[in-house]
Amino acid sequence: MTDVTASATHASQSRYFLALMPPPDIQAAATALKHYFRENYRSQAALKSPPHITLQAPFTWPDEERDRLFATLAAFRPSALPIPVHLSGFGAFPPRVIFLAVQPTPALMQLQAELSQYLAATLDLVDRRSRDRPFRPHLTVAFRDLKPAAFRHAWPEFEQRSADYRFTSSAITLLRHTGKTWITLRDIEMS
Repeated sequence: MTDVTASATHASQSRYFLALMPPPDIQAAATALKHYFRENYRSQAALKSPPHITLQAPFTWPDEERDRLFATLAAFRPSALPIPVHLSGFGAFPPRVIFLAVQPTPALMQLQAELSQYLAATLDLVDRRSRDRPFRPHLTVAFRDLKPAAFRHAWPEFEQRSADYRFTSSAITLLRHTGKTWITLRDIEMS
């Protein structure tokens, strides 16, 4: 069983994760929020990845088996498509994370559960942390380097702020870490 919480220790491995990506207009709005946190709260770690909703936490995969990863992901067929996504308001994981709240619709929750089961069965990928906590979909705008004191100032500003975005998706996105940032490697149609 591959522990997806382990970091890459071998030169011929890369780090990946799987996500739902919002359309460009919603990505632009989320990126503007990330810039706001950088400028006003000195939190810029969220800018190291495009706006996304994580479906499978980061994992390592051998570079020489990348074609197997691509082929296996291309064969994934969830039971319901397209997936409606509704971002509504903000949420937090105190004392460091603020995010656009993603409504946990049955279709989205089912997609993540089916993807997790599929990855465990086909690629032996299991996120040990996800076994201990339920999937809570979100789109992060500030995290990790948001200091607790800055969080205490920022959260009252965002706690009641409205945000309302909707989109549908029939693709998941594979992202790869470059050593500095996360980049979109491939969109995988699920239909």
